[in-house]
This record gives sequence, structure tokens and C-alpha cells, in this order.
Amino acid sequence: MKAVQYRSIGAAPEVVSVADPEPGPGQVLLEVSAAGVCHSDIAVMSWPAEQFPYRLPLTLGHEGAGTIAALGDGVAGFEVGDSVAVYGPWGCGTCWPCEGGRENYCVRAGELGIFPPGLGAPGAIAEYMIVDDVRHLESLDGLDPVRTVPLTDAGLTPYHAIKKSLPKLVPGSTAVVIGTGGLGHVAIQLLRALCPARVIALDVSEDKLELARTVGAHETVRSDDKAAGRVKELTEGRGATAVFDFVGAAPTTATAAGCVAMEGDITIVGIGGGTVPVGFGALPFEVNVTAPYWGSRGELREVLDLARAGAIDVHVETFALDDAPHAYELLHSGKINGRAVIRPNG
Repeated sequence: MKAVQYRSIGAAPEVVSVADPEPGPGQVLLEVSAAGVCHSDIAVMSWPAEQFPYRLPLTLGHEGAGTIAALGDGVAGFEVGDSVAVYGPWGCGTCWPCEGGRENYCVRAGELGIFPPGLGAPGAIAEYMIVDDVRHLESLDGLDPVRTVPLTDAGLTPYHAIKKSLPKLVPGSTAVVIGTGGLGHVAIQLLRALCPARVIALDVSEDKLELARTVGAHETVRSDDKAAGRVKELTEGRGATAVFDFVGAAPTTATAAGCVAMEGDITIVGIGGGTVPVGFGALPFEVNVTAPYWGSRGELREVLDLARAGAIDVHVETFALDDAPHAYELLHSGKINGRAVIRPNG
């Protein structure tokens, strides 16, 4: 089969031919209908050799959806031909976070050598992939896999982040979304669907700000060194009740710190390396700063239910598998508006 692999440190991803996988006991073979392309992959491919935690070659793609092609021995609950999405943050299944469905916070994954697909385990940008356990599948139940596959990360991750701040996002509150690309434009829709807060979107790209307005942002602001002041003006000096930073670079975390309100939340989702100083006087009083990771299995089910209800719709640009390396180039240069999706079998 064909797969897109990162094969050597510092090199571009390649389309290669590899052996067709076969499911072992408890595993599922998925014929991949759609696979998402994410900035996290670019971050992984930028790590130097001494920091690289995975074995190469690595088949990329941690957002996957497809049709079940074969079931390993002992698998129950799904049938060949079922259309499913893959829950990405695989864990051990038995530790206390995993027992609650929070495999994104598995405490034994490192010890046991368990990795997510595309982030250590063979990923979804291939004609077929192995899913390690049936608990990591969610039925699409009529949803289009191409438009749905980004929700396994670009929907689940902002949903998990936003959910914790919902009690504060009451009428009269303000939510700021920094970075309105793949995750951010979904976050805007989630905020509009889940709470009455006013949503202010920040980005450096006018195309992405236009996308933000299209999906429901009340206000858009260019993300520069004046952005925090502009948010303060728009909120009559109070600042934002919750700030969701989907970039996470030093300039954007500084903006988050500069525009958050007293008793507000700063949630750093992006992996750009920025930090927020915490300590008496460093931020307005009683600000919470968190850096979450992905989301739980139950939350993925909730996100898919929101999609079925028509509350969220991912803007996607599609590519054939042979064009996946070019999709990564476009993503790296900021030329993907929304989310890039690879169609390995169609």
C-alpha cells in the first residue's frame, strides 16, 4: 500500500510503498477514507535527532477516519463495512485516567511504549491503518468522513479546552480566540454553539480573519503588539473572560496575558513554545493558566454529536495521497485556510 512517511531527520515527508498491514488479536484494520494534516506533524518533523522520541520511518497522520476492512480475533462491537472515526490519544486503558475515558492523560503510556497513530505508531495518511483497540473507534453514523476527520483533533482539542471555561462564559462575558486556522475556526463555532459569550478572533492573516467572521466571530482583530489593547478597548477595559491561544508562541501568549480579565482563564493550546508568567502581580488577580492536551473519548462522542446537530462544520481543503507532501508545504507556509484533509483511497 501507499503511505506518507517521515523517514529521516530534517527531510520532507515522502510517499512510499509499504507492506499491507494485517490486524492481530483485538485490532481493527481500517481502509482510510480521510486523514487530517496538522501543525503538530510539522513540529514533530522539526525536532533535532537528539530530541526525537519516535522510531523512523514514521507513517504520519493522527486524525483518521475510514471503513472497517477486517477485524482481528476477539473484536466485537463493530462490523466490517462500518464507517468510523479514530480516537487518537491512545493509552493503556486501565490506569485511573484511562478508566474514565481520559486516555489523553494516560499515566502509563510512556512506560509501556504506547503512542498515538502518527505520533509514534503508524498513522492514518496511508491506504490502510491498524487501530490498536476497538475502544478507539467512534461510529460516524452518517457523517461525511472527509468533513468529520478533523474533529478528532481540531474539534476535540478546542472542545476540551473550552468546556472547562464554560461556567465563566455567561451573558456579558468575552472569549478571545488567538489563531483562527485549523483549530481556531472550529473553536469559534464551538463557543457560539455552547455559550452566549461575545467572541473576538485574532490572527495575522486577513484570509483567516475572514474565515473567523464567516464562522461566527463577533469581532476580529489583527494579532500584533497592539492586539491586547484593542481587546481591552472592545471590552471597555475589563479584558477577556477566557483567552484560548491556538498558536502558543511567545508573542501570542504575551497577548493572552495582556488582555485577560481578573478571574479569567488563559488556555494555551498551541505548541509554539511560549509561556505565561504566573505569580503575584504577574497577571490580574486569580487568573487561571492551563495547557491542556487533546480530549477524552467521551468528549469526542460529544463533538461528533454537535456535528450531527449542525453546530460545527470544518472548512476543509482536500488532497490526494500523492499530494500530501505538498499539503504539508502549504500548511507550513500558512496557505491552508481551515484544515487540510488527505483522501488516501479516493
